[in-house]
Amino acid sequence: MLVTGATGFVGSRLVPALLERGWNVRAMTRHPETYDGEGEPVAGDVSDPGSLAAPLDGIDVAVYLVHSLDDDAFAEKDAEAARAFGLAAAACGVRQIVYLGGLGPDDATLSAHLRSRREVERLLGEAGVPVTVLRAAIVVGAGGISWEMTRQLVKNLPAMVVPKWASTLTQPIAVDDVVRYLAGVVGLEEALGRTFEIGGADRLTYVEMLQQASEVIRGRSVPVITVPVLTPRLSSYWIAFVTNVDPTTGRNLIDSMGTEVVVTEDAIRDLLPGEPLSYAEAVRRAVAARGA
Repeated sequence: MLVTGATGFVGSRLVPALLERGWNVRAMTRHPETYDGEGEPVAGDVSDPGSLAAPLDGIDVAVYLVHSLDDDAFAEKDAEAARAFGLAAAACGVRQIVYLGGLGPDDATLSAHLRSRREVERLLGEAGVPVTVLRAAIVVGAGGISWEMTRQLVKNLPAMVVPKWASTLTQPIAVDDVVRYLAGVVGLEEALGRTFEIGGADRLTYVEMLQQASEVIRGRSVPVITVPVLTPRLSSYWIAFVTNVDPTTGRNLIDSMGTEVVVTEDAIRDLLPGEPLSYAEAVRRAVAARGA
């Protein structure tokens, strides 16, 4: 099987999990010569359709973990890449594509970021390969952009002024649970062509997430003040000033934070039983993995 984004936040954890399950794993990367993870490194770039035939040759299942948030044209880039990957997968006889998308209602209230995720879902399967989609909200783990933004805000600020979107409800999930679900649906006949919602044990507002993270990291809650007017653009500049998340990525993430993203059905747990981790436990694991 093939894992794209094998050097990324989720992919670098998924490859070892799949190997433990007995899969032969190709780890697709633009720079296989410097790859130091597990699995067999293979050269490939989703933005270069001509590079996809070789890594997909002879592959039954492909996991697609590619997103572009650090570019204002991310939606166009992700759409082109997904269409090319789906076509190449179909040409190579791939039986299943597994994709990690985003939670949120299927309506016009979705942000540009979440609308792009939905479009990628559709385009990956446009050429006929069954796509298994796992939709998640914020994924909590060391190295994840959303988590790093939270961690650095909590660590660097004595108090926080946040906009109205901080009261929006979300359902964060530990990266360990994401990997468990992804590995579980790989090659699973009952998962072909289906979309599943995945989430952690807790539904929290962003304010509550900041406060719980502060309790773990600092041993106390950080004071949070909500203000009515703070645009995504201003918020992104503030986040870039306090953290190492660039403004474009920050703005694309913040645009999605006004949308409630919670699990509305739990069909995944019929296929893959097990209790997901709490947010506090996910934070503890993220802190321990990073060592700070």
